[in-house]
Amino acid sequence: MKKQPIQTNEAPSAIGPYSQAVKTGDIVYTSGQIGLDPSSGEMVDGLESQAHQVMKNVKAVLAAADCDMNDVIKSMIFMQNMEDFVTVNEIYASYFEEPYPARSAVEVAKMPKGALVEVEVIAKKG
Repeated sequence: MKKQPIQTNEAPSAIGPYSQAVKTGDIVYTSGQIGLDPSSGEMVDGLESQAHQVMKNVKAVLAAADCDMNDVIKSMIFMQNMEDFVTVNEIYASYFEEPYPARSAVEVAKMPKGALVEVEVIAKKG
């Protein structure tokens, strides 16, 4: 199956050798999104602001692939501190409707640019 790279200026540009997302058939795999403001390229301040920015970035990448949050079938959340789970979970939930996607949530030691939270998703159109 052919891989189609997805690119949008509505989400931060890739900061390495990867695509914002790749679409193959009707499946979209996003790269991890962190709390970078796409217009400034700077990290937004604070956990809550970063979590909201992450989800906005995910939405923008999905939109560029002709998908939306209702098409998400699996998500992965990475947090610098698992004690932030309740806050991140509440913000994350506000971007979805039932039936919710399958999900993983893990604590990691460090993320790019000092991010506090990162989210990647897999979506299936249709």
